[in-house]
Formats: sequence, structure tokens, C-alpha cells
Amino acid sequence: MKDYLFNLVFLFFSYSVFGWCMEVILKFIQYHRFINRGFLIGPYLPIYGFGCILITLAVEIIGHFSYMETSYISVFTVSFFLCGFVEYMASFFMEKRFHARWWDYSTKPMNLNGRIWIGNLLLFGIAGVIVIKIANPFLLNLFSHFTAKIKTIFTISVIILMITDYIFSHFVLKLVKNSIEHSEADNTEQISKEILNTLADKNLFARRFANAYPDVIYKTEKIRLRMAEIKKQTETFRKEAEKHFHYHSLS
Repeated sequence: MKDYLFNLVFLFFSYSVFGWCMEVILKFIQYHRFINRGFLIGPYLPIYGFGCILITLAVEIIGHFSYMETSYISVFTVSFFLCGFVEYMASFFMEKRFHARWWDYSTKPMNLNGRIWIGNLLLFGIAGVIVIKIANPFLLNLFSHFTAKIKTIFTISVIILMITDYIFSHFVLKLVKNSIEHSEADNTEQISKEILNTLADKNLFARRFANAYPDVIYKTEKIRLRMAEIKKQTETFRKEAEKHFHYHSLS
């Protein structure tokens, strides 16, 4: 049981670091500069680690109860829905807690409330197959060469590191949340500037967070009211345009 826990922690940390590396590379391609992604200070994104661990556990449970080797299709399906659920719920809870949407797929095809979309879901399915069929066996084989003492030290160190990082980052997130809640701005750009100003005189790690999500969309009540008014005006304009077109087509 202890070795099993050690393996899960090792996989969690490995995939968290890999997820961070992948996002940093993608954002470098997009913005042509280094962006330290994530809510935590260190070079890891726990959502990737949790996603891969959930896939691993789900596939093991399915394999146990089905009494047969898990197929590529079943792994793809589990990853498709499970990771989609994780991403959707992470987006939902982060928006409710911090009044901000950290990613938005509203412009993507076949999206669900802008929180997930078909492109990512397909990638999740493929990634799940790679994790179960290739990455997990490789990483676990690598970890098996470590001594019991090193495994214990590594596991304890990762747990302490993550807890410490979370505690520190929690205070930074509280500053961000307070800035958003007390903002009188009616647009995301202005709120972003206010948050940058709030964190400007803080330490390096706090300032890092201000730049971690350059495409964040804030959802304050004032912004929601403004967007509702714009939507109403757009709908009114559309109806007037249709009425005008209909009138001229009859004449």
C-alpha cells in the first residue's frame, strides 16, 4: 500500500511538471515571452497531475471489475469524459470563487458554456491513452529503481512542498480576489491594471501571478451588467435591422 501511494505521488508530480512545461511552451509560442503559468509558485500545474491520477485510478477500477485488459477505446473514452469534467468543474469553481474566468472557449466550436470544447476533449482522450499505455509504464519503471529511502524522502518532500506552496499562493489569490471584488471598473483591462498595481509592491512571487494569465476574463457584477446591456442593445439593433429589411423587401 505504501509503495502504491509513493507511485501515485511520483506520477502526480511528474505530470504536474510536464503540464507546466507544456503550457509555458504554448504561451511562449503565442506571446513570444516566458510566462510562468499556474496558481502556485513552483514549476508545476496540479490540475494535470490530478487529471492523470484520476485517469489512472479510473482505468484500474474498470480493469478490475471487467476482468479484462483495458482497451485503447475504453481508455480514450474515460479520459475524454473524466478530464472534460475536471476542466469544466475547475473553471466553474475558480470563476465562482475569484470572479474570473481563467480560460474561455466561447469562440471555439462545440463548446460547453465556454469552459470546455471538443478540441481539448479529443486531446484529453489521446493524452489518456499515452498516459496509460506509454507514460505510466515508463515512469513507474524508472521510479522502481529508487531505493525505499529515496522514495520516502521524495514523497514527503513533494507533499510538504505542495502544501507550503498552496498556503503562500492562497494569500496572493486572496489579494487578487479582494482587488476584483472592490473594483469599480467595468472592463477586464482596467481590472488587470488594478491587480498589477496591487501586486506591484509585493514580493517577486506575488508579481509573477499577475502575469501568469494574460488572457483572463474578469466577471464582476459591473461587467456583467455592462455585457447584458450590450447584448440587449445588439438584440434591439438586430430586430430593427430585420424589420427594415422586411419593409424594403415588400416595397
